[in-house]
Amino acid sequence: NKTGISNPCIHVCTLDDNKICLGCYRSAEEIRNWFHYTDEQKKETLRNSGIRCRKHDENNYDHYV
Repeated sequence: NKTGISNPCIHVCTLDDNKICLGCYRSAEEIRNWFHYTDEQKKETLRNSGIRCRKHDENNYDHYV
């Protein structure tokens, strides 16, 4: 890895209806372009995927557990 920013892929490559990966929460476009991105673009992608992950977790929280 030339940049030091690791690819967030965890090999659960399943896209939801919005074309967001359920493993890493990157969009199909972000996944496709990852190796062409600058470090700043990779950092932005990681921020966005973190936001998507937290929203997914909030929306799927089971209040009765």
